[in-house]
Amino acid sequence: MASPSLPGGTWTLGDLDVTRFGYGAMQLAGPWVMGPPADRDGALAVLREAVELGVTHIDTAEAYGPHITNELIREALHPYPESLHLVTKVGAVRDQQGGWPPARDPQRLRRAVHENLQTLGLDALDVVNLRLGNAEGPEPGPVAEALEALVDLQRQGLIRHLGVSNATPEQVAEAQSITSIVCVQNRYNLAHRQDDEMIDALADQGVAYVPFFPLGGFSPLQSAVLSAVATRLRSTPMSVALAWLLRRSPNILLIPGTSSVAHLRENIAGAGLALADDDLVELDTIGR
Repeated sequence: MASPSLPGGTWTLGDLDVTRFGYGAMQLAGPWVMGPPADRDGALAVLREAVELGVTHIDTAEAYGPHITNELIREALHPYPESLHLVTKVGAVRDQQGGWPPARDPQRLRRAVHENLQTLGLDALDVVNLRLGNAEGPEPGPVAEALEALVDLQRQGLIRHLGVSNATPEQVAEAQSITSIVCVQNRYNLAHRQDDEMIDALADQGVAYVPFFPLGGFSPLQSAVLSAVATRLRSTPMSVALAWLLRRSPNILLIPGTSSVAHLRENIAGAGLALADDDLVELDTIGR
């Protein structure tokens, strides 16, 4: 059961109840998401603290490290609590230069699913997101061949639910014409609001929207308006940004990442910050 201290309540991914405040494991790998963490014990402690605090939604990927975050999750949390749900993604790998080249042909997608199962120690993956586009963002193109390969693995019982990531609205629509999609995971935050219409449409359909880089990613959010609101509320810009996302729409699920237990607690407290209507009106001007 989720801790009452977690802001936002819960959401249902297919038949899986998850806390709207989740945890993204990407930052547990080494610099630029490559190699092992400098503080392995600290990384394990963050994962255990997240679950102890009631988080039931952890986002990961075999490409993080690669392999590193999945292995840390397994070491820290296996055997997993029944309430905990792991969401992973396939469709990109890491090269020796630290790039994210696409890997969406059926053979490599099948291999990626089996690798996730092995490193996480699972018989079936709760949710698998098909990562589209490239490191620069979404790009147009068909999704049928790749998604149908994952649907086949779903029929085999290796995947419970499917989603898409880094997707255009047209790709989301195409994916939904092929199978049931429980979530869309795209870049979105106060300053990058290109998916506003998509979020509202998905909310009407009961589909989750999971913003990655909710605090700006490798370039943290900077805005005079955001700073002014944070100062007025005696809080921090990042806390205000997280709280705004939870207020933006009930189908938004947060997966902020951190490698620090203290920062994890700060993120949870920040997401629970109370924003008045006047604050929301002011913040709404940032990404418009």
